[in-house]
Amino acid sequence: MSLSSENKDLVWELDTFQQRQRAVDYVLGFENKLCVYSGTVGQLYTNYNIFFPKEEDRKLVILPNPYMPHDTFNGIPAEAVVPTGMEILPGTVKGKTCLMLRIPFRSGTVRHRTVPLQMGLGIIRQQRPPERPFLPVLMKGDLRELDASTPCLHLHALQLHRLEELSRLELGGIRKVIEQRLHALR
Repeated sequence: MSLSSENKDLVWELDTFQQRQRAVDYVLGFENKLCVYSGTVGQLYTNYNIFFPKEEDRKLVILPNPYMPHDTFNGIPAEAVVPTGMEILPGTVKGKTCLMLRIPFRSGTVRHRTVPLQMGLGIIRQQRPPERPFLPVLMKGDLRELDASTPCLHLHALQLHRLEELSRLELGGIRKVIEQRLHALR
């Protein structure tokens, strides 16, 4: 049985990308830096590898590390993961390449604001109560092209208050690993 028949959430299509290699290079920079969620099996993967198998032409496959089962969180219901409308994209600040966060606005004439990633995450953290942290994760379909040549990652967010079946210890572990990975992104 192939991975693609077990969990289709871990096989991402790359057929629609005009700049496929650029998208591949971009997403590889996030390997093990953003957690990946699979609604099909209700799991959150914090330790995984990204592969591009020849037999799965134009597909990206996420393989959880089989030697680290404690890095996979189980029992995560789909309703605990919501889209944010935010995207991480490549950019430049003062001539240096960096990651940017594109934040949508619900009102006004400006539809989005793009800021350096860590600055944007800091702004979002300040706006949220401590018991409801911003915990972004990726899902199938989150790797996109902003335009014909710019890859980006749409973010979903895990809402801990919707994980009623998990213990405080498990919730703390999930929060800690996601926040540690986010801090490492530059």
